[in-house]
Amino acid sequence: MPIRFHRLNDQKEVLVNEVGDHLVVPSGTFARLVQKELDKEGEADLYGDLVAGHFIAESPIPTLIDVLATRYRTKKSFLDNFTTLHLFVVSLRCEHTCHYCQVSRVTQDKGKFDMSRAHIDKGIDIMMQSPSPHVTMEFQGGEALLAFDNIVYAVDRTKELALLHNKTVTYVICTNLAVINEEMLNYCKENNILISSSLDGPASVHNENRKRPGKNSYELAIRGIELSRKILGKSRVSALMTTTNLSLEHPIEIVEEYYRQGFWNIFLRPISPYGFAVKNEAKNKYEMDKFLSFYKKALNRILEYNLQGEFFREDYATIILRKILTPFPVGYVDLNSPTGAVTNVVVFNYDGAVFASDESRMLAEMKDFTFQLGHLDTDSYEDLMYGEKARKIVAAGTNESLPGCSDCAYQLYCGADPIHHHATQGDMIGYRPTSTFCQRNMEIIRYLIELMDSDKKIKSIFESWVKPQF
Repeated sequence: MPIRFHRLNDQKEVLVNEVGDHLVVPSGTFARLVQKELDKEGEADLYGDLVAGHFIAESPIPTLIDVLATRYRTKKSFLDNFTTLHLFVVSLRCEHTCHYCQVSRVTQDKGKFDMSRAHIDKGIDIMMQSPSPHVTMEFQGGEALLAFDNIVYAVDRTKELALLHNKTVTYVICTNLAVINEEMLNYCKENNILISSSLDGPASVHNENRKRPGKNSYELAIRGIELSRKILGKSRVSALMTTTNLSLEHPIEIVEEYYRQGFWNIFLRPISPYGFAVKNEAKNKYEMDKFLSFYKKALNRILEYNLQGEFFREDYATIILRKILTPFPVGYVDLNSPTGAVTNVVVFNYDGAVFASDESRMLAEMKDFTFQLGHLDTDSYEDLMYGEKARKIVAAGTNESLPGCSDCAYQLYCGADPIHHHATQGDMIGYRPTSTFCQRNMEIIRYLIELMDSDKKIKSIFESWVKPQF
């Protein structure tokens, strides 16, 4: 049967089959398996696990091959409805000056840097042509709330069209919360709009990372979180953090800040090597080994909470664990193959330009338009989503056919991310031995499997993370 392996540590290796089932075995097992040296009678338990797990077969065409085919289709079923996430950059204006900001924010000229109603209309029309019966409309900036009138206009128009097109729409506003107020939140409550914010850790970290006049970004974020929860409910408010060089020194404090603020989860994200974020190397550039050390320390603190009976999960690990422990797909753009750029997400920029992902528009801010699909003024849905540019991106983001990915044991748990590789290596396909995307994902996946294999309690915790919550 199709089978891949990877060394887990000095004593063990992991085997992975074509649908993502894994089996941890003693080192050398794969070599003996290939050389047909396994003792069917003397190693009956191992042999039975290999047959039952579809790692090997006792006939050229296994009797359950149709079951495997169904499971493989299920893993790839995120493609069935095509693009679901539609990002609307309603304004480039922002009152923060975060040093890791990936776009060029501006503070003036509302007419020039806010999305026009004509482009909002055209973006909504494109969104309504998506084959998916459920779409997400996410408002971004700059600071999206500085153009709250655009958000109200877009939501009201989308609600009318959703009825005509028989679509369910989820609305999300990405905001730093500095300018949020009760009037805005009451509108969000009336229209079931989710709030996604940023929290980089305790005040000393957050205020240094996310600068604004008054040096009170943290205080405003906490105030905004509390007010949003009061009006919308706790489950309707989420937060994301970005790991800077300063963050690397405080993994425990960052986790404990999220726990103290009552969050059930935290997403430990490395800084993205795009746009203006790469200009301040002293604060934003670090080796991937340092991030992985930070990640493991933070994850271990999270596991301590869980071992004490608290439910608290790390989101990136949870996404990977869903791919390892369940038969279902995930909608996370970076870890899909074919890539989630275009197939899962599309971005309508404030000026009408259309991009394959949020990272794509960040590159465009540095005058790299490789991943611009077209423009709302000139291109149709078919031009944007099925054109030559889109096909090239998706082809370069299919890891089953990429060098270094096609024979990797973690292929089904990972993605390809042609945008990352273009930005960091100058090539959409990239070179895996020096890829930071590959380095990060391979080590995190290996570490998660090793943790599950070493401690049944941790495996139970991980299993609880991938179950639907609340």
